[in-house]
Amino acid sequence: MMKIGITGQAGFIGNHLFTTLSLDDSIALIPFERQFFEDETALNTFVSQCDVIVHLAAMNRHEDQQVIYNTNIALVKKLVNACVQTNATPHIIFSSSTQELSDNLYGKSKKEGKTILEQWAVASGGKFTSLTIPNVFGPFGKPNYNSFIATFCHKLTHGETPEVHVDSQVNLIYVNELVAAFIGVIKDDIPTNEFNTSCYDYLVPHTSSRKVSEILALLVSFKTNYLANGVFPSLEDPFEKALFNTYRCYIPEDHYPVLFEKHTDPRGMFVEIARTNTSGQFSFSTTVPGITRGNHFHTRKAERFAVISGKALIQLRKIGTNKVIDYYLDGEHPAYVDMPIWYTHNIKNIGDTELVTLFWINEPYNPEDADTYFENV
Repeated sequence: MMKIGITGQAGFIGNHLFTTLSLDDSIALIPFERQFFEDETALNTFVSQCDVIVHLAAMNRHEDQQVIYNTNIALVKKLVNACVQTNATPHIIFSSSTQELSDNLYGKSKKEGKTILEQWAVASGGKFTSLTIPNVFGPFGKPNYNSFIATFCHKLTHGETPEVHVDSQVNLIYVNELVAAFIGVIKDDIPTNEFNTSCYDYLVPHTSSRKVSEILALLVSFKTNYLANGVFPSLEDPFEKALFNTYRCYIPEDHYPVLFEKHTDPRGMFVEIARTNTSGQFSFSTTVPGITRGNHFHTRKAERFAVISGKALIQLRKIGTNKVIDYYLDGEHPAYVDMPIWYTHNIKNIGDTELVTLFWINEPYNPEDADTYFENV
């Protein structure tokens, strides 16, 4: 079993890599905490347990560029020193940046950190791989820190108006795609360029390129059509699906449950469950009192639960956290809740009568690639 540790485990990329690797039974994850960098014994223990260390811990933004440089170089040196003290020779995978060649102290810290790790690998007999990464976006990024997309999403879902200051063409990679690249390097599935006998370089290719204004226009359409009116956009284009799943994770919890509009006449009632510009699968279930369905999560699928009869408790919990979100729905007032990716979810009949729930998901079920992972809320 391969033992993997991730510095910066709690950060944007680190959290996505950690949770994805946790789904692989052939891997044992060695927990890391930021405080280890201030505790020599803890850091030594950490590096001595790892076959692979993915070094993601770094400072990206600060008003003083010198602080960024000093912090990032210090983190690399502490990691190397721990390996030297314990005679540990893990495969260290370093997240560099396309800013490596730029004239700024952040880029300089990445370039020099890479050199320090290369020198350690040559001297110790360890292995070192550097991944040069383009602009990354995805769910749970910190606004005003990780990505302009995170900032746009947060503002559009919290009553603010984002602005485009420089309408440049940006090369991007979705965080799930970047994680796949990291895993490919970890498992030696991705060919890398060797620049000496123990050091390798991999330029992670961007998977999309868009102007900032084009991205903002798509996000505004998600706000207008999806957030305001519940209409799912087309999810056929991989970039637009990734952007939509990113946007959805910034929607405030109290947006749900959303009441349906009921159309009644002497014959009874009509309710539109979902309007979409994409393909998918519609289904329904009946659930007897006291029974719970679900307790699973998805990493790419968009899904809607609509309660039309009976009483239900829908629960969600973000993977890796303890906070449980409760939504109470009653068929007397039909309503829906949409499931964000990376949130395990369930639905329980809390009434005395049969519960009737309609489901929509953007991909028909495929047992060969179900994107369904079971974990209790």
